[in-house]
Amino acid sequence: MSTDFQSDTAYTEFTAPEDPTVIVDNSESSASALGDEASRQIKQVWDRVSVLLGNLPDYVTEFIQRYRRPIVTVGLIVAAFIAVKLVLALLGAVNDVPLLAPTFELIGLIYSGWFLYRYLLKASNRQELLSDIAAIRDQVLGKG
Repeated sequence: MSTDFQSDTAYTEFTAPEDPTVIVDNSESSASALGDEASRQIKQVWDRVSVLLGNLPDYVTEFIQRYRRPIVTVGLIVAAFIAVKLVLALLGAVNDVPLLAPTFELIGLIYSGWFLYRYLLKASNRQELLSDIAAIRDQVLGKG
């Protein structure tokens, strides 16, 4: 009981591909041509960089003139952030001194009591406080 297996496709013998040949030119002219091309490209890049750096003050001046308001706004925001961080650090340092924090709390309570007594108990004093606040508001906003 032997069964012969026959394929529908014909068997082809595998042949290895031919070895590609690489031609290496060891002549001096090709190496010098590559060197000349590389040096020319480096010189072009260097010329572009030097022109850019030479015109940098003009670019910066134009940028500052064009975007003056946003630059000032960003600068003020950064300065406010730094100021808040410094104040918080200063308050943290003051709070670490043993008797200084309770002393400041006592001074704050005494000042609050004086302010209540001076400006908020009588109607005439409240009117005086409101007129002082209005004068300060007009002075800050620039109203005559």
